[in-house]
Amino acid sequence: MRPDLDPNTLAQIVVWGALALGLLLGAVGQWSRFCVRGALADWMAFRGPGRLMSWLLAIAVGAVCVQGLVSAGLLDAGRTIYWSERFPWLSYLVGGALFGYGMILAGGCPQRCLVKAGQGNLKAAATLVIVAIAALMTLRGAFAPLRVNFLDAVGMTLAGPQDLGGLLGRTLSVSPTALRWALAAALAATVFVLAWRVRARMDRAHWVGGVVVGLLVGASFFLTGSIGFLAEHPETLEPAWLGTQSKRPEALSFSAPMGHALDLLTLWSDKATVATFGVMLSLGVLLGAFATAKARGDFRLESFRTPREVGEHFTGAVLMGFGGVTALGCSVGNGVTGLAMLSAGSALAVAGISGGAWLALARQLRAADVAERSMATPARV
Repeated sequence: MRPDLDPNTLAQIVVWGALALGLLLGAVGQWSRFCVRGALADWMAFRGPGRLMSWLLAIAVGAVCVQGLVSAGLLDAGRTIYWSERFPWLSYLVGGALFGYGMILAGGCPQRCLVKAGQGNLKAAATLVIVAIAALMTLRGAFAPLRVNFLDAVGMTLAGPQDLGGLLGRTLSVSPTALRWALAAALAATVFVLAWRVRARMDRAHWVGGVVVGLLVGASFFLTGSIGFLAEHPETLEPAWLGTQSKRPEALSFSAPMGHALDLLTLWSDKATVATFGVMLSLGVLLGAFATAKARGDFRLESFRTPREVGEHFTGAVLMGFGGVTALGCSVGNGVTGLAMLSAGSALAVAGISGGAWLALARQLRAADVAERSMATPARV
């Protein structure tokens, strides 16, 4: 790294860079309504392709960006959680399913809740507080034993990185690098062809939102994996990734950072607790959405209408906080960043998220159907 910059300066660059990236993500999220929860709900409820294709575009663009960074030597992907050799498959599945169910109950994942809170949605703001509490309880509190002793304990250790290119390369005795590029290129080509076929049902916002989010995945990994990287830290003489909570390269993810943000706010005077990439990224999303909503006239206060609504949002928030930490990522952490990394674990988590979301949506649709039929049936006297 640059010899004229000390580790503290590099960490500050990463942290403030995260804020800038978050501001852009918040602005784009507010304008385009980018949302993994919304993408799944639109498709499952009425086969709406717009936000689904926006999500897939983000994955495809992110995958090409990631492979470009890896090939250029700007990202050691093997040091990310997405290429870890440890494969806790039960945690991916169960955590993902609980998260997916929870995000339907709560009306949005943590990323979308940050955007909605920036627009004045008090339900989303309250949901984020509960997500943060549940995430901390899962990281090292009352929920941690369940995660560590029962879910994380079931898994395996692979012979190498868990990405699809690495897994197939070891199985077929083919170059993992070539396979990774082939998979990323095939993914990008397939997604763009599908998007072009349904372009009449997509808005410009869907295209722009997906592409920008994918580029932000690449920008985040460049910031944390290259700019914030020291090959030899002057104190430890070991490689170091500065400014991130995990001390690894990080990108877009929001469940655990909600817990870290609560840590920072409640332990502000503790010099060991500092703002990190994920915390500042989340703050940036909130502020970016707020500024964009005010500029577009979309800002309006909205609160809970019924006690039932409060219960569903808070239950969903707990499930997201626990599920997101357990699955090592939320609907964006696994569903965008992880899939862009071609992570097998993220693919498993997204399968769980999709299954949980489908169950919750099916339950809501049945309840709505029953309520509609009861309203249409004349009361007996």
